[in-house]
Amino acid sequence: MTASGEIIAGVLAPHPPHLIYAENPPQNEPRAECGWEGLRWGYKRLRRNLARREKPDVIIVHSPHWKTTMGTHFLGVEHFAGLSVDPIFPNLFRFHYDLNIDVALSRAICSEASEAGLVTKMMTNPNFRVDYGTIIACHLVRPEWDIPIVAISSNRAYYDFSNEVGEAQMLALGAATARAVERSGKKAWLLASNSLSHRHFTKEPTLPEDMSHEHTYHHGQYLWDMQVLELMEQGRTQELLDIMPDFIEQSISECKEGSLTWLLGALGIPSYPAEIHAYGSVIGTGNAVVEWDPVLAGGAA
Repeated sequence: MTASGEIIAGVLAPHPPHLIYAENPPQNEPRAECGWEGLRWGYKRLRRNLARREKPDVIIVHSPHWKTTMGTHFLGVEHFAGLSVDPIFPNLFRFHYDLNIDVALSRAICSEASEAGLVTKMMTNPNFRVDYGTIIACHLVRPEWDIPIVAISSNRAYYDFSNEVGEAQMLALGAATARAVERSGKKAWLLASNSLSHRHFTKEPTLPEDMSHEHTYHHGQYLWDMQVLELMEQGRTQELLDIMPDFIEQSISECKEGSLTWLLGALGIPSYPAEIHAYGSVIGTGNAVVEWDPVLAGGAA
């Protein structure tokens, strides 16, 4: 294997539509007064960090909201444009997207994962509507939309088999992603588009950006989030993976879709510290903006 390509950043990039709403980008129709500043400023710090380093050739994102029943799918059309509407919060997120896909790298990761024994498929429908988990994470990390992406679906292994089976598959998918990136010769950012604890409120305040209504759903899930973030910050990634099945169940975590474990697998289960840019609640869920820098940290152990 020619070791020319590399992952130059890994990011836990949560995708609450509220953050796009509060940012008021021109692509989004609804307009906000303010809101969720802690998380939005965390994304700003992340972008500042990333801007100091080499611009990547591609952004690879794994999304909980592109759900596929049979295996893991990859976008296989060079360009997508359309209107993405959040099915739960159409009052907050009606986003006009226009994005490019690195189809060659998508195919390479798909092939590597298939050779590793995973069920994979290229998605070649030109009328496919790109999911909001992919769009929001990419926009909050790189609002310029000047870098092509690879978009990866979340499969049903956690649900149809067990959390342990899902974890094993996502670690294998992450390793396949890393191999494909290295062979491609490209520099990549990887985004895990998910929240941590994910129990949320069922009623929205009259004014969505009224922060007096915003807090973590309950203290127990907050404690779980803090334990997970502590392990990230201390570089104790294998311990994090060891408790991941329990964390998923006890905090109703969106990690059950596999995005974070895929990212950690692609980074080689890093033993170096992650940088936590922000933690905050959105409709009761726990969200953290977290960065792993394998270049500056000396790589994965």
